[in-house]
Amino acid sequence: MSSFRPKFWRPGDEDPRLKLEEERTTDSGEQYAIFNPFASLSIQQQRQKLPVFSVRTHILYLVENYPTLVVVGHTGSGKSTQIPQYLLEAGWGSQGHVIGVCQPRRVAAVSLATRVSEERGTLLGDEIGYHVRFDNCSDPKTTAVMFLTDGMLVREIMSDPLLSKYSVIMLDEAHERTLHTDIVMGLLKKIMVKRKDLRVIVASATLDAEEIKTFFNTNKTDNPRLDTSTIISIEGRSYPVDVHYSLDPLPDYVKATMDVILKIHHNEPNGDILAFLTGQEEVETVVRSLIQEARKLGKDAKLKMKILRMYGSLPASEQMKIFERTAASTRKIVVATNIAEASVTINGIVFVVDCGFVKLRAYNSKTGIESLVTVPISRASADQRAGRAGRVRAGKAYRLYTEKEYEKLLPATIPEMQRSDLSPVVLQLKALGVNNVLRFNFLSAPPAMNMVRGLELLYALGALDESGCLSSPLGMNMVEFPLPPMFAKMLLVSAEFGCSEEAVTVAAMMQIQNVFVSPSNEKKASERARTKFSVKEGDHITMVNVYNAFIKQNQSTRWCAENYVNAKGLRRAVNIRDQLKQILQKYKVPLVSCTENVQTLQRCITAGFFANAARMHHDGTYRTVRDGHKLAIHPTSVLYTEKPPSWVIFNEVVMTGKDYMRDVTVIEPKWLYELAPHYYQFGTESEIAKKRSKME
Repeated sequence: MSSFRPKFWRPGDEDPRLKLEEERTTDSGEQYAIFNPFASLSIQQQRQKLPVFSVRTHILYLVENYPTLVVVGHTGSGKSTQIPQYLLEAGWGSQGHVIGVCQPRRVAAVSLATRVSEERGTLLGDEIGYHVRFDNCSDPKTTAVMFLTDGMLVREIMSDPLLSKYSVIMLDEAHERTLHTDIVMGLLKKIMVKRKDLRVIVASATLDAEEIKTFFNTNKTDNPRLDTSTIISIEGRSYPVDVHYSLDPLPDYVKATMDVILKIHHNEPNGDILAFLTGQEEVETVVRSLIQEARKLGKDAKLKMKILRMYGSLPASEQMKIFERTAASTRKIVVATNIAEASVTINGIVFVVDCGFVKLRAYNSKTGIESLVTVPISRASADQRAGRAGRVRAGKAYRLYTEKEYEKLLPATIPEMQRSDLSPVVLQLKALGVNNVLRFNFLSAPPAMNMVRGLELLYALGALDESGCLSSPLGMNMVEFPLPPMFAKMLLVSAEFGCSEEAVTVAAMMQIQNVFVSPSNEKKASERARTKFSVKEGDHITMVNVYNAFIKQNQSTRWCAENYVNAKGLRRAVNIRDQLKQILQKYKVPLVSCTENVQTLQRCITAGFFANAARMHHDGTYRTVRDGHKLAIHPTSVLYTEKPPSWVIFNEVVMTGKDYMRDVTVIEPKWLYELAPHYYQFGTESEIAKKRSKME
């Protein structure tokens, strides 16, 4: 690896592989390697070997005596799987009470619930359950430990403001500081005033424990004996990791990731590889290239490659494949987004490739636009990624950036609360009875302008009335949808336009990414297939065409392959659509179709997304109608043509070099006046001035 040099070495250490690697045989006679020093022990004995077991009694004592416990548990300590079981064994899940374990990501909630149910020897969904968006695997009568995403916990608080069925809430991976994690912490602080019996555990591998302790501590005196929160630290079980840096900056980290993976595969001994990239598109690009390389090597290769992908929108069944064991003659290569940074533990990982970047949401309060921006990771994230290589034996981490660049990185990632569109937050807080959202007790206070922008948008959507309260019925009904406010508004008014069937299809299809598949060696064929569905009205109508054709073909996998569309993603869209229809039926929204009247659907989409309107400027670029922010149509859009439309609305903005609008639909300017006259001012400058003077 001549382009890298090691940061530190442990040359005197005995090779842990001599102790850890053993071979097992499946029923079919196939051999596979596992890296578990305690594999010969029973599950109960394995649990006792985890570092967290040594402080089991301490944890239970502190939970009993302090309302809030902050657990700093390093990677590999077993905190995520064992603490819920300790609580269950101590009786916190008896008499109908539930222990809630909150995760920031759905894949973590599902995988942890699966693992804990295996350790308990019970069926998943019985004693141990999970609840994530669009998927609930639990039994109200028997589930004693519920793994759920922080977003779902916020929804539970809406229906049960005091979380009366829960005895303990454990917030895991709190260092990720997602929007919902911060909301949950603020809400739990309020709930604990009313419920003195509720216990809160905040756990993370990397966390400013003192900040969390101070936030939950209600003791205003100097007497530490009166503290209502405390901290416990657990040592992790990890092995030395050699960190290698690039000697020079790399121009293309996606290509560099591919090259480094292949060099590791050809030059390093057995051990699985985990590579970090920023998004689904990059992951798919590298996976396709690796599959091609694996085919070139053929069956004669000494070490075969099993290439897997990992990102948030991947179906759960696909996500679970990364946890499957592989044969001794096969190297597992997982190409992932930052979802694999801390939320999940993949056994067997020995080599980590870190591109040094992450895709984060960033909100501009001046323009009101939230963009997906690729930015350098923080030092905490870099260390977390490298730590993935030291879970099972001594490993190596390859950083595709220089050591000087590492030293320049921010210490930690900026909390999502301080860089996001806050309209969903405001809507949820209003639904929870928090009228003065500006004075809500946030762990990290959001910028005031972001909050004001969120209030403005919700008022424009009709979710809030003039007094700032939830409107009835629109605002109250919007809260029930597990979707952003714009989508919720579009669905609730869709029957008025006579297109609710198509609107719910649009909403479902927008929840999956990369509907079209474009293999690098079949680009022309995939582009031709795409044109079959493409229409001049834009991406949303195109997605409706794809969905309808998929249903007409009885969800055929073969048809999907022939037409270069994502079969797994479309099946997920079918499931999401069914659940959204149930919510519409709950509010007695008639399900009607506009059949061939496409303009009706365009108007309906505009009714929800009028704030995201842009028009063609004389210089050939697009500008947002309200703020004049410069934009361009994303190259993946069907409207990326030589003759782009004059007026459009869009779902989101992605920043890669410049700001690109993604998921775009053509509109007529008069629709903005008809559907959102309160949001835009129309007419000449003198006419607008007259209107203003009259208002004053």
